[in-house]
Amino acid sequence: MSTVLFNFGPFEITPWNILFVLLVLFSSVLFRRIIHRSFKRYLINANIKVEGKRVTWLRLFSQLVYILAAYIIFLILRVNNPDATFEKFMDFELINTKMLKLSFSHILNVALTFFIARVLIHLVQIAIGSRLRSRKDYDPGIEYVYIQISKYIIYIIAIFISLKVLFSDVSAILTGSIGIFLGIGLGLQDVFKDFFAGIVLLLEGNLKVGDVIEFQNNGSNEGLVAKILKITVRTTQIETRDGNVLIIPNTKLTQENIENWSHGSDLSRFIIKVGVAYGSNTEEVMRLMKQAALGHPKVKKSQGVIVRLSDFGNSSLDMELIFWADQSWDINTTKSEIRLEIDRLFREYTINIPFPQMDLHIASDKRETKRNSGHYDG
Repeated sequence: MSTVLFNFGPFEITPWNILFVLLVLFSSVLFRRIIHRSFKRYLINANIKVEGKRVTWLRLFSQLVYILAAYIIFLILRVNNPDATFEKFMDFELINTKMLKLSFSHILNVALTFFIARVLIHLVQIAIGSRLRSRKDYDPGIEYVYIQISKYIIYIIAIFISLKVLFSDVSAILTGSIGIFLGIGLGLQDVFKDFFAGIVLLLEGNLKVGDVIEFQNNGSNEGLVAKILKITVRTTQIETRDGNVLIIPNTKLTQENIENWSHGSDLSRFIIKVGVAYGSNTEEVMRLMKQAALGHPKVKKSQGVIVRLSDFGNSSLDMELIFWADQSWDINTTKSEIRLEIDRLFREYTINIPFPQMDLHIASDKRETKRNSGHYDG
């Protein structure tokens, strides 16, 4: 077990080192989960809501376990390498070229850069949440937009800092990569369209998380009603009334006509079409249809209910029931309940809803009839 397998910088790695390093990594992951769950359970038992700021601090606290694990791994490697110091390990060069110099110190600086970026994102999330949630007009969608924008800005800065750490001349790299970037841009132009569409959605705020929207889906005549769950830079997650989660490109929400049910007036006008048999008492039909609508609790009585004869159909008098109601998520259920009440009232008052009929007339050939009967003269 003391046989040297390979060198890792200034350290000579033995099977014992690998065994203990794997044990520390496994223990750190397990220990982090135990701390996270125990602390969360404590807050729940103490009737403290685990949300917002507390969740962010809990994540930061639990991630400190990995820093402790890295220090323990370093001590394990020094057991059979007493002459290897931390400075020698950091200065050990993995790659040394004119453009790129890579040592363990560079890797550590890049890792620290993204770790600090992640900490900053959590702190910004706490600051934005504390500032916005104290307002009376608090909107979770606006909070989400600000957090997403700040997250992208912080990560972009972290990427540029990391490039500066790894490469001696970042501008030369960017200049030499123009051709590559153009090729990537042409191949991924749809991705970039979705990217900029996502930035527009996040900045404008016309569509926010939690909004209920309606749009045309794949050229269908019937609009698709869905609730926005998440807006990212390239795609948006929506939930349909069937409970299905769809991921659509952002350009669909910026280049097409979108009806936002969560904006504007809460009330909207809805129409239910019913056909009744010719000869029916239209005044009674109109009264019963109004009765069915006004009897539903979600129909706004103050806006009035209208019943009109829209057309003389092929086999029925086409009636329309027009009413106002909240443009809610379950409006189809409301319309179904009104239809059921109309059907019940029609059956009670013996008003028929006809089904389409078609008369088929078969015209016989006179000459063919004569031929078959033997009287055809030719």
